[in-house]
Amino acid sequence: MKKLWIPGAIVALIILLAVLAPVLGLPDPVRQDIANRLAGPMDGSPLGRDEFGRDVLSRLIWGARTSLSVAFASAIIAGIIGTAFGLIGGWFRGLGEILTVRSMDIILCFPPVLLALLVVTLMGPGAGTLILVLSVLYLPGFARVTYAEVLSARSLDYVEAVRALGAPTGRILLRTVLPNVAGPVLVQLSLAVASAVVLESGLSFLGLGVVPPAPSWGLMIRGARATMEQAPMLLLWPCVALTLTILAMNLLCDGLRDAVDPRTPATRKRFRVVDRLLPGLLPASAPRTDAVLDVRDLTVEIATPRGAIRPVQGVSLAVHAGETLAVVGESGSGKSVTATTVMGLMPPIARPVEGHAWFGGRDLLSLKEPELRALRGGPMAMVFQDPMSSLNPVHTVGAQVVEAIQAHQKVSSSEAWAQAEALFKRVGIADPAKRLRVYPHEMSGGMRQRVMIAMAIANRPKLLICDEPTTALDVTVQAQILDLLNELKRETGMGMIFITHSLGVVSEIADRVAVMYAGQVVEQGSVAEVFSHPLHPYTRALLAAVPEGDEPPQGIPGIVPPPHAFPVGCRFAPRCKFATAACTEAPLPLEEIRADRQVRCIRWHELTSTEAAA
Repeated sequence: MKKLWIPGAIVALIILLAVLAPVLGLPDPVRQDIANRLAGPMDGSPLGRDEFGRDVLSRLIWGARTSLSVAFASAIIAGIIGTAFGLIGGWFRGLGEILTVRSMDIILCFPPVLLALLVVTLMGPGAGTLILVLSVLYLPGFARVTYAEVLSARSLDYVEAVRALGAPTGRILLRTVLPNVAGPVLVQLSLAVASAVVLESGLSFLGLGVVPPAPSWGLMIRGARATMEQAPMLLLWPCVALTLTILAMNLLCDGLRDAVDPRTPATRKRFRVVDRLLPGLLPASAPRTDAVLDVRDLTVEIATPRGAIRPVQGVSLAVHAGETLAVVGESGSGKSVTATTVMGLMPPIARPVEGHAWFGGRDLLSLKEPELRALRGGPMAMVFQDPMSSLNPVHTVGAQVVEAIQAHQKVSSSEAWAQAEALFKRVGIADPAKRLRVYPHEMSGGMRQRVMIAMAIANRPKLLICDEPTTALDVTVQAQILDLLNELKRETGMGMIFITHSLGVVSEIADRVAVMYAGQVVEQGSVAEVFSHPLHPYTRALLAAVPEGDEPPQGIPGIVPPPHAFPVGCRFAPRCKFATAACTEAPLPLEEIRADRQVRCIRWHELTSTEAAA
């Protein structure tokens, strides 16, 4: 905040003088007094008189009024329109990008002075013409900066988390994306205002801007040039005013950028007006089942430069009320892709091409975005892996929980804050009333994850999907989070899908487990059965890789193949010590050997019999 005072005071003083120019009792800035032409400092004119005998101080202050009015008006107009263009182009891409961002390249083809000459020729010189010219000139800069920032922000976890809450697109753009691109936009605004002051002065100097005898810094420099040998100070005063104004504006906006970004460690009290705005937008018949979520033969296809790939293929899962289904497997197995597809959070290049995901009698894969939005964050919710990147860094954690509540409940702000405080207390956050007002970076990793859980359960979901929520936490905090989730499940009766790569976590929290490898479920059953009698070689290898006692863990040779290089037959065959030629000949089905017990291996019975005999 200290770095704001000096430039802020200078800019405020300049603006204040410009605004109060009519009431300061200054001499008429256009009144000529030829008898005192080029006079030095004198009574009533501390800075002297210009080439026409006009008061220099009066013209400086009235010139600031003209220059700043043109600069701020043009920068603000360009900022509002350009930022809107960048948001639309960066979020919607496609035709929206062509119309809003790519069209700006046409303006960049015109040199600024030539464009000004063209417009002045057509419309005549004047302040209004200058505002139009400068607004058009600075429009591409705002559009391109915002567009680049939106492209970067749209794939971040906290944006996906807000989408998972069911927030409409407009709300996501205005409340989640826009505050996070505000820093670069503010910097661009400072550059535009400073540049506009210079350009206005330059164009006025050339006779293309403000029309004489109206006061303007550019006109003052133009007039002083002819008399600089007789009265050099006439050239100094407008140049000093220009330099001081531009320097102070740049320093002020750099400070504002840091002040509104709570990620800056030096900031304490912050300008958070935005926190008060926009508070929390023929299918197949469903199977007869009591499952909360029933996924049948899900296949996801992603378009790539190499052609379409299928990172998830033929996946079938089900989770019942009050039950936890753990989905395990190495990175690249398709666990998160399955979860995000069910939630409708996959990017446009990915789409489900086969299968169904039944939830409450509706197929999630066939629902439109508004229908999915009404479900996300309400009846079904998701907790992401990294709470730091999943929480919006420019909003307090309380404001984000309140937003989740008001996205699905028609309650007042005070009632939503009361619910948020109760949720914080429920998930074990000490001093909840105080903690509601802090920012994500002011909390520990475990506390941030508790906030994410509070957001997820805010609307009492029937289904909670947890995508590796304890990966970034130490073992003590991990145990606390697992206990919390188990307790919440018992109290609410919700079904829970828990994605993880840790079998130790599975044994603590899950009732059933589905083992995934290379986009397929290779084994599924109760945790007790799968862990005590694994049927698939991959499940055995995962269990053998868990450290136990003094025995070193056994690594699994090789890596999970990429989706464009999945083997034809058993996808684990290249890494399996039990593989035979038959394993690589044809795709293998997921065989149901008894109720709620499946395996994808042609040798499972043989391997089990051999093990029993041994």
